Amino acid sequence: MRIGAIEAGGTKFVCGIGNEEGIIEDRVQFPTEQPERTMAHVIDYFKDKGALSIGIGTFGPIDIDRTSPTYGYVTTTPKQGWAEFNFIGTLRDSFDVPFGWDTDVNAAALGEATWGAAKGLDSCVYYTIGTGIGVGIYADGKLVHGLVHPEGGHILTRRHPDDGFEGLCPYHGDCLEGMAAGPALEARWKVKGSELPENHLAWTMEAFYIAQAVTNIILTVSPKKVILGGGVMKQMHLFPMIREEVRRNLNGYVNNGAILSRMDSYIVPPALGDHAGLSGGLALGLEALRRS
Repeated sequence: MRIGAIEAGGTKFVCGIGNEEGIIEDRVQFPTEQPERTMAHVIDYFKDKGALSIGIGTFGPIDIDRTSPTYGYVTTTPKQGWAEFNFIGTLRDSFDVPFGWDTDVNAAALGEATWGAAKGLDSCVYYTIGTGIGVGIYADGKLVHGLVHPEGGHILTRRHPDDGFEGLCPYHGDCLEGMAAGPALEARWKVKGSELPENHLAWTMEAFYIAQAVTNIILTVSPKKVILGGGVMKQMHLFPMIREEVRRNLNGYVNNGAILSRMDSYIVPPALGDHAGLSGGLALGLEALRRS
């Protein structure tokens, strides 16, 4: 089988071809520009690949309600030019194949559940912490949607006692994304996070905010694995700090060995690494093909 996959990010698009074993056979990436130019690159890439289906994991918000007249649209995104863009409709004009469609973080969660860190489990949560913050939830063997889709990057947070930063989110100010995404790190400390030493107060605050989100998701969703990806989480020294904060937050309330004694294998980086999003698109494409 040849399955197409798209990881549509706010800064770059990654397109690829893979098979039902999760093996990516070919991939290409290019900057996210205006929709017309970006989608022309996408269409040109897939036109001779013989894909049986195409799965898309994209930045959002998006419409994932199959009964909606705007299913397949990017909706209220602040990404210039992309609001109310008919993503699936544009591809259907060029390809008569089934399409899988979901958020980039839901796709990454599905990819990790299918081939990665949560393989063999029926639930996991995937956070991406980078330019923005998003969460994908996989529960009882399927992705969680609902009225729209999870937007866990915009949960309210307690403020760190030493943090006077106002927050960057244009909607909520000091929500999780406003306080802990990559741009918030850079705005608060005036340098990119990757340039800060490991013992900098920035990382204590970062762990404080991310651990609140992880604690809340453990208490509400009770996932069997928590996966933290994205550019900020390439700072690997954050993992033990976050685990310790989560342990402190829970204070023994969740009486399970995964929390009490095996947290190193419970809160983890993506096993698929930077391929989690594209692998998730591949998994969405496989699901679409099976549905058809």
